[in-house]
Amino acid sequence: MEYKTLGNMQDALKGIIKDRSHSVEVLDEARLCAGAVDGLIYNAVFGGGEITAEARRLLRLTGLALGIRSASIQGLYEAMGRGECAGFTVPAINIRGLTYDTARAVFRAAKKAKSGAFIFEIAKSEIAYTNQTPAEYTACIIAAAVKEGHRGPVFIQGDHFQINAKKYVKDRDAEINDLKKLIKEAVEAGFYNIDIDASTVVDLTKDDVSEQQRPNFETTAALTEHIRKIEPKGVTVSVGGEIGEVGGKNSTEEELKAFMAGFLACLPKGVKGISKLSIQTGTAHGGVVLKDGTMAKVKVDFDTIERLSRVARASYGLAGVVQHGASTLPDDAFDIFPKRGTAEVHLATGFQNMLYDSPAFPQDLKKEIYRHLAEKHPDERKEGDTEEQFIYKTRKKGFGPFKERIWNMEPSVKTRLGAELEERFGLLFSKLNAGSTVQYVKKWVG
Repeated sequence: MEYKTLGNMQDALKGIIKDRSHSVEVLDEARLCAGAVDGLIYNAVFGGGEITAEARRLLRLTGLALGIRSASIQGLYEAMGRGECAGFTVPAINIRGLTYDTARAVFRAAKKAKSGAFIFEIAKSEIAYTNQTPAEYTACIIAAAVKEGHRGPVFIQGDHFQINAKKYVKDRDAEINDLKKLIKEAVEAGFYNIDIDASTVVDLTKDDVSEQQRPNFETTAALTEHIRKIEPKGVTVSVGGEIGEVGGKNSTEEELKAFMAGFLACLPKGVKGISKLSIQTGTAHGGVVLKDGTMAKVKVDFDTIERLSRVARASYGLAGVVQHGASTLPDDAFDIFPKRGTAEVHLATGFQNMLYDSPAFPQDLKKEIYRHLAEKHPDERKEGDTEEQFIYKTRKKGFGPFKERIWNMEPSVKTRLGAELEERFGLLFSKLNAGSTVQYVKKWVG
């Protein structure tokens, strides 16, 4: 339902929630979940101007009234670093399109699995091409939590808040300041988990490993200090670092130690550091698509994961290492991650693929999106690319321009897609041994 005026919104919510300016009282949760929250989130995304701002405010306060809040996973990760909590890997789920419905599927799967340790995230690049600001993304996650009856903390993360290497070389301070602005916007929106990625400026032309990592650890320390200055009172934002750019060479123990030594030396005394560290183990974002459109099999270096996770915990008190680019791996890989001590695994492209490739997805809409990609992104077609390779690599950029069209698909279509996604999330929670983690979240996060 699109509200034309704030008065229309207020009328629609009468008897459902009572706005007390700085808080909300939920008067009729059944009616809220039956339809009112759907109207609120639609207007929080598409309403525009004061209607969008008011819908987002009401969603945040409604969530708080029901015991739903954005939170940092820091306490849980510190417990993992101390060895007081182990045996599972936290899934971090990027949602590029159909965000509200996809998040609902996550919450349904989590409730069935009794999982509390799972993260919703969106990368700096995804914010741009999916046309989802941090405030909009948070609103979608909170609305989904309300709709599905979730209670407790919700972990929302800025993924790959990344330094652009070319811009860094041209004007280091300007590039860092631009990222500081994005971090501030994200934290203000309730992103209390931020992954800094300055691995892009690692200088492999240097002979000394510490000097290779210097631009990385200096930048990561500066951004971590910035986060500590702006984080809300009572919140310790969980910050992640990264030592190996995904798609590059596999990370080493020497690189981890060089990064951490330099990072800790740069960080002012008394300033809380990072809670985890992303490494490269052989994967690539989105996977590697072959000319026939199928995925190439990727060998993950699980020995590196296990070895570096052990060092990260024992020497630095970190939760362990983080695996990126995992959603397109074969199913039999996922249960290995918790066995090898992986703290967190990032999952994105596989869910995008499920939407586009589902028989339920409207074929006429998909064809229109693909025509748009061919017209607007011809520069992304590399020499020798087949049509399948071009589409696979670029279709993530269809979610922004077609966001409202995808959102407004027939309810029956969204129900089918949601059921397929829920089943997938359930499988991943099981394989990552992330079920029955509500107890840990209650103990270490509250």
